Amino acid sequence: MKQVEITGENLNIDNVWEVAHNNVSVILSTASKKKMNESRAYIEKILKTEVMVYGVNTGFGALSSVSISPDQIKLLQKNLIRSHCVGVGENFSIPEVRAILLLRANALARGHSGVRVAVVEKILELLDKNIIPIVPSQGSVGASGDLAPLAHVALCLIGEGECIYEGKRQKTEDVFKKTKVEALELEAKEGLSLINGCQVMTAVGLLNSFEARRLNWLTDIAGCMSLEALKGSRSAFDPLIAATRAHPGEAKTARNLLKIMGSESEIAGSHEECNRVQDAYSLRCMPQVHGATKDTLRYAIQVLETEANSSTDNPLVFTKEEKILSCGNFHGEPVAFVLDFLAISTAAMASISECRIEKLINPAMSGLPAFLTKNGGLNSGMMIVQVAAASLVSENKILSHPASVDSIPTSADKEDHVSMGTIAARKLGSVVRNAENVCAMEILCAAQALDFLKPLKSAAGVAKAYDVIRKKVKFAEEDRAFYTDIETLRQMIRSGEILKSVTDITGELEW
Repeated sequence: MKQVEITGENLNIDNVWEVAHNNVSVILSTASKKKMNESRAYIEKILKTEVMVYGVNTGFGALSSVSISPDQIKLLQKNLIRSHCVGVGENFSIPEVRAILLLRANALARGHSGVRVAVVEKILELLDKNIIPIVPSQGSVGASGDLAPLAHVALCLIGEGECIYEGKRQKTEDVFKKTKVEALELEAKEGLSLINGCQVMTAVGLLNSFEARRLNWLTDIAGCMSLEALKGSRSAFDPLIAATRAHPGEAKTARNLLKIMGSESEIAGSHEECNRVQDAYSLRCMPQVHGATKDTLRYAIQVLETEANSSTDNPLVFTKEEKILSCGNFHGEPVAFVLDFLAISTAAMASISECRIEKLINPAMSGLPAFLTKNGGLNSGMMIVQVAAASLVSENKILSHPASVDSIPTSADKEDHVSMGTIAARKLGSVVRNAENVCAMEILCAAQALDFLKPLKSAAGVAKAYDVIRKKVKFAEEDRAFYTDIETLRQMIRSGEILKSVTDITGELEW
């Protein structure tokens, strides 16, 4: 099995995805252990003095002025974790929780939190044994960190609460006995360090960004299939055009589209019969719209990867400078902003896909049978496929309202401005799922449309995509329950089957 060594500095979207899906093991680097030991030694030094330091020997939040006696410090940490376990709603998925565990371990591995090496090693032990804490998805406002969900993670570390093990929801205490895992005994500051930070919103955001990246490539493929079926022009993708407007995503998308369509196809050769001077925006402007989504995606991933390799605790320990500083690195605003931005751009990408579906089913635009069906009237064909796509696009408009523009005072007005970044991460996931289904619907309609153009052959990349699709989703000779076709295509999008069939002949597509 592949191995990832965490250093606090080396995580990226790809290895987060791999760990989330249990394809790699994780170990702590020797350098991180050294930094963590030095940091912990500084905390131990403070504990021998009468200096009050937030989170070390004081209460929390609005109770930070309350001094805690040395004999109550361990209980303080346990009480913190237990009291903050207030999450509600659906639970995060196993891959999402695995990603959260990884990011929390990586942040602590940077050596600014003052926790023992044993804390990170316990997190990695859960990953290794695939003991997954039950973490409800609602309850975080995204400042002071993802307090509620991270508390549910920490509750499992101390042997309490519930977890998923071997596919079953079980009491953590029972699973620990069965697997011979010892519960973590929290020392000073360690409970606070486990829940301060933006690892939930960042982990969920990274996984959704990975899926958005894959979807962006599939939307390029779907767009090419529609362009062929609608006998559209390739001239709008000429490299000369992108060179006049230096947004990198535009040029990358134009190159992708030309790669996928390859040399002139028989369908493209029939364009002389078409009197259109220009195609509709949903065809002609793919480089601009898909490209803007690529640019947004790259920026979002850059911010999320930066966050994944950051120290987000409070206070932070700086051993060389002999300082322990209270701060606001746990505030999720940088993450919240880009997750909202990515939701907006992904919604727009789904919207232009739905526009192409409408063109495909409209005989005035396509020159094909209405709703892409034989015996129209007796058969409704793809009529309601387009309606469903329109529904998803409209739902995405609601979900694209930025979570990060909201704030509400919490903790007796001590924590008076918050990011709502975890809400942004969760609704981004909904936008991506909806966009996947819209893309599947476009592929379904475009493949059906290409059949009506036979015996004309389409371009190489389009033909490859069409061939792999037709192995699982056949031409609709008459009406059937299309939801099964849509789900099959969505799974093919997620598995990478369609993408691989195209890139096998085009080489990698850009993003």
